[in-house]
Amino acid sequence: MTIKITIDCMGGDHGPSVTVPAAVSFMRAHADAELLLVGLPDQINAQLKKSKAIDGSGHGSGLSARLTVVAASEVVEMDDSIEVALRKKKDSSMRVALNLVKDGAAQACVSAGNTGALMAVSRYVLKTLPGIERPAIAAIIPNIKGWTTMLDLGANVNCEPQHLLQFAEMGNALVAAVDGRERPTIGLLNIGEEVIKGNETIKRAGELLRASTTLNFYGNVEGNDIYKGTTDVVVCDGFVGNVALKTSEGLAHMLGEMIREEFRRSWLTKVMALLSWPVLARFRHRVDFRRYNGAALLGLRGLVFKSHGSADAYSYENAIKRAYDAVKNGLQERLILALERQPQPLSPEHSAPNAGATTAEPLAALSSKA
Repeated sequence: MTIKITIDCMGGDHGPSVTVPAAVSFMRAHADAELLLVGLPDQINAQLKKSKAIDGSGHGSGLSARLTVVAASEVVEMDDSIEVALRKKKDSSMRVALNLVKDGAAQACVSAGNTGALMAVSRYVLKTLPGIERPAIAAIIPNIKGWTTMLDLGANVNCEPQHLLQFAEMGNALVAAVDGRERPTIGLLNIGEEVIKGNETIKRAGELLRASTTLNFYGNVEGNDIYKGTTDVVVCDGFVGNVALKTSEGLAHMLGEMIREEFRRSWLTKVMALLSWPVLARFRHRVDFRRYNGAALLGLRGLVFKSHGSADAYSYENAIKRAYDAVKNGLQERLILALERQPQPLSPEHSAPNAGATTAEPLAALSSKA
């Protein structure tokens, strides 16, 4: 089976100078994959030549036969509003890449572009799966045992209990497909383990999760459980999840800087740094967030993966790998089956417009003119 993925080459802080080399490196390691590189052709081809995927005349080896350049005349900038992305840039690399997934030309899309725009355009182009009111952003965070899958990480600031149940179902399907854990443990992020803790939304969500016959619900977990690896999946609303994610990234960066400062204090500490270099290198590898790049936008009628906007080529390649593994292991099919098992759809009172960070403007009003 050939796995086809579209790459929004213009998205992110660095554009083709990162996305194209990452795509070429990924292709060299995956003979069963094809990539559709979407964006400004001149810039993409220049980077393909630089990466030696094609020569100066535009010809290449078997590798280039699996790389297709798809033209798009516009770019969604990192500071563009949702309105601009939806209504004014209909031929953006982001939208063209998503349209290729919608039309069946590819099975997944990877973009490092503006998160709010990507979520809004994805919802408009691909639509949501039946029964899903709010897609969620899921990513992995390193822990002492390996990693924890966490969602939502910013798509939905305010959630109802039923939404958190759906996030758990989608997180369960993601971990089962990509990590090969058929019954991953699910934790509900709270301010304490006791069932009486938390606000009414969390308490009710806990009741729904405990009543589920398909989920391996562990119970309430606290913030430190994310790094202990207490559960395979941690479920929360997008506000809490985004704060936790950014805090984690900031902590990892701070620890790295502190360690470097201490080892640079004197000639003696510099010698100690050389002696301890193998240990430091392994530590850096374990907490390197570039290894965990690639957040899944779950709940759409197609697979979409979001890379960090500031990703380098190594980090972006890992995002492509996440998308590749998701397709290869049938994530979308698992998501559909998981949602079909749900005992009840969202009730009318839960269908209010999302107040999430990535949908600050009502999508319905914008999409009618998009």
